[in-house]
Amino acid sequence: MSTQSARPADASGTFDLGGDLTINRLGYGAMQLTGPGVWGDPRDPDEAVRVLRRAVELGVNFIDTADAYGPFVNEQLIRKALRPYADDLVIATKGGQTRQGPGPSNWTPVGRPEYLRQQTELSLRHLGVERIDLYQLHRVDPKVPLAEQIGELARLQQEGKIRHIGLSEVTVEQIKEARSYAEIVSVQNLYNLANRSAEDVLEYAEAENIAFIPWFPIATGELARPGGPLDAASREHGASPSQLALAWLLRRSPVMLPIPGTSSTAHLEENTGAALIPLADEEFEALAAAAV
Repeated sequence: MSTQSARPADASGTFDLGGDLTINRLGYGAMQLTGPGVWGDPRDPDEAVRVLRRAVELGVNFIDTADAYGPFVNEQLIRKALRPYADDLVIATKGGQTRQGPGPSNWTPVGRPEYLRQQTELSLRHLGVERIDLYQLHRVDPKVPLAEQIGELARLQQEGKIRHIGLSEVTVEQIKEARSYAEIVSVQNLYNLANRSAEDVLEYAEAENIAFIPWFPIATGELARPGGPLDAASREHGASPSQLALAWLLRRSPVMLPIPGTSSTAHLEENTGAALIPLADEEFEALAAAAV
């Protein structure tokens, strides 16, 4: 294990999730700690455990997972690596999608109340907790009224099995509707420097002090090409394009909680170093403009 002792994730600032869970804004997404196609066991289970433990050593205290990652492999791995959990560690999981096999084409939203309850109970068992800090509806099931999906999560919350409720890949209208049934403390949508199609969702979340968790946060695309804007900024800061992309997200909004994922400790340490990179106003604006 690396002997690096710095805690760069602390330097990104904190966010009070739900008003009562203070987390360092640069978190960790555990999805890559599974087999190919987000299916089955990781190729190197020992390294997966090292990555999770190293993340906590580096100051990460917000870890995102889902019952569909594996399925359940991811949650069980987190339990193996980190339980007993540190008092300040926040584990967020998701439910509401089924898997028929590996790959991106085998994900099906299922939001029936009985299914969400079953999956919540399984996540409690697999994570080894009595209450899930943040339970996110993985996808809205278009075949089930949103009132029924959120209503069941609200009942589980009232029973003490869920602390806070979040949403994933939703519109502003869906967030507003969900908030009429329960308190929503987070939303997780695709968002990165190169793809800001969820800008309206981010702006709504910021206005309402709802955490915005961007998945696929490190996509850089053409921005990192030789001579491109990320390439130039990287040379200026002595940092990688990925680090600059994360630094940009952290600078973009105080409600932004990036969760970069990786299956290697070296890449993890590089990612967390992004929290230490200051972007001047002109650098931030230049990157934003170049990505349009």
